[in-house]
Amino acid sequence: MIITADELSQHLGKKDVLIIDARSFHDYSKSHRPGAINLDLFSMNLFDTSNAGIDAFNEQTRNVLSFVGVHESKKVVFYDDISGMLAARGVWLCHYFSHPDVSMLDGGFSNWSRRNFQTEISQNKPSPSNVTGKINKNLIAGFQYVLDNLNKITILDVRSKEEFNGEIVRAARVVHILTSTNVDWAVNLSKDGTLKNNEDLSTLYTISKDAEIVTYCQGAYRAANTYVTLQNIGFKIVRVYLGTWGEWGIMIELTKE
Repeated sequence: MIITADELSQHLGKKDVLIIDARSFHDYSKSHRPGAINLDLFSMNLFDTSNAGIDAFNEQTRNVLSFVGVHESKKVVFYDDISGMLAARGVWLCHYFSHPDVSMLDGGFSNWSRRNFQTEISQNKPSPSNVTGKINKNLIAGFQYVLDNLNKITILDVRSKEEFNGEIVRAARVVHILTSTNVDWAVNLSKDGTLKNNEDLSTLYTISKDAEIVTYCQGAYRAANTYVTLQNIGFKIVRVYLGTWGEWGIMIELTKE
């Protein structure tokens, strides 16, 4: 799931590789990896994980991925500024639709630029496709699933310590989901914005790799980064709670701590 700048440089000009710049259009327009198309993933939120809400999210996501040209015949690579939450969100979305070959650029565009690889400023237009991949329900959790399985799953709150403890309030309620453990997603990264090596990451997540993990944050972006991190070091069952604290934190009736 992780591709290095050196590896990605070998794919310049290849028609069977789709490069998606997940940053804002403002950043994309200033400079980007040659051939990359822009898809600002920060606007794809969902704070309603009822059945109807997830059905709407599924339809929207399938349409968006189709519009930018995601297809099972193409290798898909997402990047943002670092090994960040936006690129990871793209990887998770493609996994959710059972795409067989999707990666995140390690270190993102910052690392690509530092290595003095080729860049461009011209906008690339997408070639729409038709995403037909089957939705993998094992990669997602809604509020009801989390509520029903509080004592059966390992819940990772990947927000900052201050959000977890209630010092920073971003919802009607404060603190965190009952039974959750706080591991800030930022600890996944080295100082240069690349992912830490697998050995260092494994010391951060001393959980059985057979355990069922559910990650959450405020909008399921940081949670996606931890999803990619855990998958990359061998965890077998990792779900993203899509509504995350943006949903849970405003539902007064939910169990809380």
